[in-house]
Amino acid sequence: MQITVDQLRGDMPTRHLKQFGEGGFRYLLEEGIHYNNAHHTHANTETIVGHTTLATGANPAAHGMIGNLWYDREAGRTVYNIEDPDYSLLTSGADVDDATEIDPTQRAATSDGRSPLTILTSTFGDELAVNTAGRAKVFGVSIKDRGAVAMAGHAGKAFWFSKAAGQFVTSNYYYDRYPEWVEAWNDKGLPQSFSGQSWELLNPIDTYLFANEKGYKPDFAGFGSTFPHPLGEAESGYYTTFLTLSPFGDKMTADFAKTLIDAEGLGDDNVTDFLAVSFSVTDYVGHLFGPSSLEAEDNLLQLDRTLADLFAYIDAEVGLENTLIVLSSDHGAPEAPGYLASIGMPGGYVTPDNWDTAPAVARIKERFGIPGALFEGYDHPYLTLAAEVRNNPDIDRVALETMISDELVAFEGVAYAIPSSRLREGSLPDNALMQAVLNNYHPGRSGDIYLVFQPEWFINDMDGLSVTVTHGSPWRYDTFVPILFAGQGIAPQKVSRRVHTIDVALTLSIVAGTRPPSGATGEVLLEVLGQ
Repeated sequence: MQITVDQLRGDMPTRHLKQFGEGGFRYLLEEGIHYNNAHHTHANTETIVGHTTLATGANPAAHGMIGNLWYDREAGRTVYNIEDPDYSLLTSGADVDDATEIDPTQRAATSDGRSPLTILTSTFGDELAVNTAGRAKVFGVSIKDRGAVAMAGHAGKAFWFSKAAGQFVTSNYYYDRYPEWVEAWNDKGLPQSFSGQSWELLNPIDTYLFANEKGYKPDFAGFGSTFPHPLGEAESGYYTTFLTLSPFGDKMTADFAKTLIDAEGLGDDNVTDFLAVSFSVTDYVGHLFGPSSLEAEDNLLQLDRTLADLFAYIDAEVGLENTLIVLSSDHGAPEAPGYLASIGMPGGYVTPDNWDTAPAVARIKERFGIPGALFEGYDHPYLTLAAEVRNNPDIDRVALETMISDELVAFEGVAYAIPSSRLREGSLPDNALMQAVLNNYHPGRSGDIYLVFQPEWFINDMDGLSVTVTHGSPWRYDTFVPILFAGQGIAPQKVSRRVHTIDVALTLSIVAGTRPPSGATGEVLLEVLGQ
């Protein structure tokens, strides 16, 4: 079983260990192998990138998922990572609701279709299916479509939560019609059962580390900047969004996963099955309130109880001694600039909206005789040149990209601007940060200039919504995640050498006896093998 906790920075589980109950994070930390110096090796630490890396053991340069969004030169537009018009949702009206959706990356899709076909290498789940002649049961479940699809791979089945429909859904890439148990789960209306409730603190407030934080959190659409956070009524437009901004979202994800285990008979025979569950609420809470907020702290304590309940269910149905569990994260997170300021540390927000009209850009356009727009747009972390500029044979692209990079590093909050021409040629300084940027480079999908903001600086505008925190950098706070193995044959220990998320899929392949995923480049975590 592979668990991904979205935006779980590597220090967060241990920071709150004393507050956890039994059977959840404490089970993993105290009865499993805790790799406490684990990092992603790619630079763009976003959701689809990290999930696909954990699933494939490959860097984005190989698996192709270089960002939540990228500019498709052939289509002439920005595309969403797993969009696929050939495979539509099975539920009518379950597409993204532009009026209430707070995830701007999903709004970039031009159809409701979703599939894993943009993932360019195999996943561990794929190789498990190959090894067992398709008899292994392989599933991915998440609130986020990209979290479920990436982990299920090409050969598995994926389910995710539609905020528009208030149900778990899938596309006809996976099924022609829903299994009966999925229809039954949706019919019981668990998401709607929280109507009228509020997100309340799990414990007395004086037991919280961040009980006194205040002053930098937004009040999004009436959800409130302090406890309690009201969900409102099920009929209101933002109700299902508020579910995903609260521990209720992870609870219903776990409930769906438990139903899946029972209905699909996972673990019922001698063929190894694979279930991946991605818990998304930590990411939504982190974006809105920051990782060192009362909300993030309480959400983690409530997720701990959700995990304990899920593990107890698995123990009763399959046996933890028969189950290998690995937990990691797709990325970490910076701290909110408001929180950093409260303790005397620097940080800030980058505002690139006016870059195309900045004096530096005017100098560039004059130097190269560019009359129109210089940039097509910015899809984090890449700036893409305007089509007229890219296609102009009279412009020296290497010289242009070099001048743009030299000018951009003078902008507030920008640490590095790296031309794709240097990435193509491999002419980069020999250091870990530049290698991480190179690991993120795919010639068919990456833009023309890779931007790295200064530590603790980031763009906090998500399509008009002002958020508190945004991840996506190569700095250690964004690459740092936990890797925890527990269950079958695992002896408790703490390992502090540096390991990487590309090691996870390869290690699972060795344990299961499958081929390595096709693009895997990691190392085997020998402690998991008892070595």
